[in-house]
Amino acid sequence: MKVYINKPRNHWLSPYTIAEKIVFWRRVDILDDPLADKITEILMPVMEVIQKVLNVIHPKINYVKIDKWDTWSMDHTLALIILPMLKQLQETKHGSPFVDDEDVPEELKSTSAPPKEHEWDTDDNHFKRWDWVLNEMIFAFECKLNDKWDEEFWTGEWGESTFVETGEEHFNELTNKTEKLYTMHNSGNRTCDWEARQKVQERITNGYRLFGKYYEGLWNQLHHEKPIYSIACCIHYWLLESKDGKDSRYKRNYT
Repeated sequence: MKVYINKPRNHWLSPYTIAEKIVFWRRVDILDDPLADKITEILMPVMEVIQKVLNVIHPKINYVKIDKWDTWSMDHTLALIILPMLKQLQETKHGSPFVDDEDVPEELKSTSAPPKEHEWDTDDNHFKRWDWVLNEMIFAFECKLNDKWDEEFWTGEWGESTFVETGEEHFNELTNKTEKLYTMHNSGNRTCDWEARQKVQERITNGYRLFGKYYEGLWNQLHHEKPIYSIACCIHYWLLESKDGKDSRYKRNYT
């Protein structure tokens, strides 16, 4: 896989900004100044040409090449991209979307926060709910990349595995014969705390559910940049690759 996604670029230079610098001594509202209006009329087509030229020289790049092996374990491959992006968003976010009370523990619900002064205010747990949701997403994808996440629930050692007759028989339609049934027996004492493991598995599953539910909330409010956009591009190309079954190069701009 190869992914190239550059930083969003804005090549527009406002003629009003230039006009303001040119008539700096007039100290008037640039929008109401006749001289500034005249300068702006002259500069506007020039700025448009400059913008078009710069857009060609430095275009927005969204290039993703998917190899055949990238979809063998697509869930694992996506996690390699999603996890570091979630962590970066958690560290750099400047806002949070609305999170439903049903998705968080009792102590983080809006009903557990002190009364709001105004109806339009956010409650004191508003940002805490989003932090908790992001943490659950991160936990789920960390477990996806950790093959030994459930190792703590296992005790004992594996022994030798052998097939033992069960004493029962069944008719095999492929061979048209009655054959003996066997079960696998392991001589070790390896056991698992399935109840405790199931609780962690449910937390992981819930983390994936929260990721899907709040997918459109994965953005950085202050800079108006969406880290999850890169993930969306990758998923889009993966779906195309899986559908076509070809090792193709895709190059497309998203605006």
